[in-house]
Amino acid sequence: MTDFDKNPKSFQVFDKDLDEDTLKLFAKAGSLAIDTEAMGLIHGRDRLCLVQICDEQDNVACIKIHKNQKISPRLKTLMENPEIEKVFHFARFDIAALSSNLNIQVKTVFCTKIASKIGRTYSPRHGLKEVVLELVGIELDKQAQSSDWGRIEELSKKQLEYAANDVRYLLSASKKLKEMLIRENRWELTRRCFECIPVISELDIHRFHNIFEH
Repeated sequence: MTDFDKNPKSFQVFDKDLDEDTLKLFAKAGSLAIDTEAMGLIHGRDRLCLVQICDEQDNVACIKIHKNQKISPRLKTLMENPEIEKVFHFARFDIAALSSNLNIQVKTVFCTKIASKIGRTYSPRHGLKEVVLELVGIELDKQAQSSDWGRIEELSKKQLEYAANDVRYLLSASKKLKEMLIRENRWELTRRCFECIPVISELDIHRFHNIFEH
């Protein structure tokens, strides 16, 4: 990992939900970067373990989600606020994870992976690491990606640093991608793709795959 000597403006770790002050802070944002960590990639089998949030001022919060936890009221209020844009990388997974685990229906979505695929057609590489490196100039360390996120009481410093850094550069990347998409007359198509993500996520939860193919 390079160029990570700069710490976030603030970094807090919460148990089960945000506190009221942090909810009020994030509610003022025009855009929020969001990511999740889970025990695996199968909704309904692999539980949600962590939710990460970062605002435009580089305030970062990580919320530990407990096994069998069904609600996170303040997080739900924030995620369902249509006035705040939520920026994800591969939003399809995160939106399904939030819905299937915490009954949160995310409103107003920007997906940097979709934006990259439509805008960066000169590249076959659309992972978060590649997108952030090109557009923001930061090299992410992804070593902790495949690790045990279920041990929420014992998450390592390396895991928490990884989780925070996965959201800290999303907003900068999304702005660069939007500029590119507008320049190439692809923004309206991309925006409409974002509107489809909650439906695709719901199909994933119910194990429907490739239904648009012949």
